[in-house]
Formats: sequence, C-alpha cells, structure tokens
Amino acid sequence: MYKIKLYNNIAPIGIQQFTADYEVGDDIENEDAILVRSANLHNIEYSDHLKCIARAGAGTNNIDIDACTQRGIVVFNTPGANSNAVKELVFAGMLLASRDIYGGISWAKTQQNNESLAKDMEKQKKKYAGTELNQKTLGVIGCGAIGVQVANLALRFGMKVRGYDPFMSIDAAWNLSRYVHHDSDIDDLFRNSDFITIHIPLNEKTKNTINKETIAQMKDGVKILNFARGGLVNNDDILEALNTGKVAKYVTDFPTPELVNHPNVIAIPHLGASTAESEENCAIKAAQETMHYLQYGNIRNSVNFPDCYMDFNAPFRICVIHHNVPKMISQITNSLSHDNANIENLMNKSRNEIAYTILDLDKEASPETIQKIEAIPGVVKARTYRRQPL
Repeated sequence: MYKIKLYNNIAPIGIQQFTADYEVGDDIENEDAILVRSANLHNIEYSDHLKCIARAGAGTNNIDIDACTQRGIVVFNTPGANSNAVKELVFAGMLLASRDIYGGISWAKTQQNNESLAKDMEKQKKKYAGTELNQKTLGVIGCGAIGVQVANLALRFGMKVRGYDPFMSIDAAWNLSRYVHHDSDIDDLFRNSDFITIHIPLNEKTKNTINKETIAQMKDGVKILNFARGGLVNNDDILEALNTGKVAKYVTDFPTPELVNHPNVIAIPHLGASTAESEENCAIKAAQETMHYLQYGNIRNSVNFPDCYMDFNAPFRICVIHHNVPKMISQITNSLSHDNANIENLMNKSRNEIAYTILDLDKEASPETIQKIEAIPGVVKARTYRRQPL
C-alpha cells in the first residue's frame, strides 16, 4: 500500500487516478509521496519514507529542491498541463493592452442614469480607441509548452512572431510553427518587438531578465506581458519605464503593492492557470507521474532528476539514485554478482551532478545486495521493484 499525502485541494479527478493500492488523504503519516499545488513545503519535515513530491502545476518555488535532491526525493511538475489556460490569458492581456477595454467598461458602469447614453458613448469611445494585433510583432521569450502555443496562436491573429529559447526541447521545436522567426540573440528580439511575452522559469540566471538595460534596447511604446513569474521583471525598472512612456503597458499576473495602482499596469491576480480544466489536467498528470515512479521507478517531468523512462519487461528492477561520477555503473553491476542475477536491460541518465540508473533483472536482488549498493560512495538511494501482472 502506497501512502499519498495531499497539500492543498487537489482536483478530485486527479485523486481518482490512484488505484486501490494507494491510500490518499491530507492526514497521512509516513507518506511515500506528496501531491501539492501552492502550499509552502520549505519548512516541513520530510518523512523517511518520502520518495517523491508532485507539484500540480509548473512552478516549484514552494519546494526546497536542493534539500530534496540531497535526500533522493524526486520532485515532479506538470509542464504543459496548464499551457492552454495560460495561453488564452496571454491573449486576453494583449487585447487589454492594445485597446482600453477596461477603461471603456468602467465608464459604461457609471452611466446607469444617463438617458443620453447612446449619444454620449459615441463621443466617449474615442478616449478608449486602441490598436489591432494584426501585423504587430510579438517576441516570445521561452519556447516551451506555453511559449510555443502563444507563438503559434499569434500567427493566427496575423501577427509577426519572433521566438528566443537557447534551450528549446526537440518536442517544442517540432510543435513550433516554421513561420516563427528564431532569434539566436535575445537582443534582436528586444529591438524588433511591439509586444514581448516571457515564458521561462525563475532562477538565479533568469531573475530580472526584463530590467533597465534590456528595456533600453526595446522599441518606444513596447508592451510587456509576464504570465511566468514575478521576479523575471524588475519592478523598479518597469515602473520607471512606464513613467517615461518607454513601456506603454505592463500586463502582469503577479501584482505587487507598488504596481497595482499604476495607470499603465494591468494587474491580474495570478489567474494564469485558474481554470477548471487546467486544475484537472495538472492533478491527473501529477498523479500519473507519482504512480509511474512509485510502481516502476520511471521518471518523467522531474525538476531535479533526469528523465529516465524504460519499459518494465523483466521480472525485477533496481533503480539507483547516485552522484554523477566515474565507475559508478560498474560498481553497481558488480554488486549484483552475489545474487547471480542477469541484467536484461539497463538505462543511465544524468542531470548535472546527479544521476539515475535503472537495471532490469531476471532474478530479484537480495536485501544484502541492496545494502551493498547503497554502501557504494556516491549512492544516495536504491529501490527494488517487482513487475506487476497485467
């Protein structure tokens, strides 16, 4: 029986993915896995049984990734599960930034006693006139699951699209329209875009990607959209650019007190993934990632371990988390000699300083063998699996 502890409310359809072999609830102890949305896990005490954490969403700032890696806890997220919801809101943001729809609606709400409304609004609407998206240039920073969808849809609006992503995955490249211009230098995107939307993770390298220096390279009157993470845009610098008119509008899904009352900031209260469909998609994906890891040792969509996924065709399996150092595979395989087990299949993947090895065997590894593997310098954890009958 696997134990799954819930933090936050997880969409019921995600919970329903778990079979009778799972105990799921928010009061679970000695849990094998955690499912979480936005709850802060930085200060919790991890169970010694904890093997993985699945974040039902893309961002993992609420999880201490380094601590999890050191303890051999795999952290999953659900990239792409909320991409359609975010994509749609990006376009709502672009339309709000192009045409003063909000100002017009606000004015209309004050006219409930105006008998001359039809006549007056013909005069008033000139104040809310804007521009069209057609033939404008959109720069997309980050061509992952969301960025690709935004770029492709922008073409359908008649926009010219430029994309920048030095780390684009093969899957993303296949899905990105050939009509999107690829900028190998982000400065080219800054100089040539009427709109700039950012879709990259927040880390030390990407923090303040939009700042005084990068804004200076942009067109006068550029409109910037941030539906990724607040720290990607420097608030002081964007406010200065808004005050001078260098930036015409800033649309952000991450309001802060200093931003919300600026007349040229469109502040949205973190609604990017707030749709019923998105929450369900994230919950389903998080549950499936958890089950595949607990039952088979397969890793997909981890933020701290390499993707390592292999069909489980042999009777038994060992999965080893270890440091990415020389001669590790030979030491692990030599440890199997005690059981006279034959390796039917093997996969090893690494990610920076951490690595993961899957070994499929014709015989079950003994507890003594697992202890021997875990005693190898650099090994963090080793787990055994038995193939379940179909």
